[in-house]
Amino acid sequence: MQSDIKKVLYSEEQIKKRVGELAQEIKKDYEGKDLLTIGILRGAVMFYADLVRELDRPLHMNFMALSSYGISSSSSGAVRIQYDLEEDISNKHVLIVEDIVDTGLTLSYLTKTLNSRNPKTLKTCCLFDKPARRKVDFRPDYIGFQVPDVFIVGYGLDFAEKYRNLKYIGELMPEVYK
Repeated sequence: MQSDIKKVLYSEEQIKKRVGELAQEIKKDYEGKDLLTIGILRGAVMFYADLVRELDRPLHMNFMALSSYGISSSSSGAVRIQYDLEEDISNKHVLIVEDIVDTGLTLSYLTKTLNSRNPKTLKTCCLFDKPARRKVDFRPDYIGFQVPDVFIVGYGLDFAEKYRNLKYIGELMPEVYK
């Protein structure tokens, strides 16, 4: 697996530090408010677990699964909900936690869908933002790192369901995904 990585972009230590900083921002913004967090399966699992532990406050946790990639290295553009929320979000402060915003199609679709369910507030948090690939006008509320336009894996991010368990973020060798 390591031989498929061209270079490490973010070390385990850099990720841990930035997750802690994001948690501090979020805690400040939601002070005194009940918070419902939604982790997007499967890519955000590592980030989501680390982030909510760092929030160190009462909160509700829920999950959704969406798909726009399948086993391809690029988004199909068609977003579908594979697993929906198990609770009503109306009149709640909701924070969506996602691994990466690439084209913006998935989170744009999801925020429109969830806004129709009448939350009190709805914000998004991603660990990685790749604005060079945007197809829609979407900017997350909380961003961990802005990444270059390269194929990254690790810390939950995958290619064809592999590499999620890497403790760092690495650039995948092009010959692996082309």
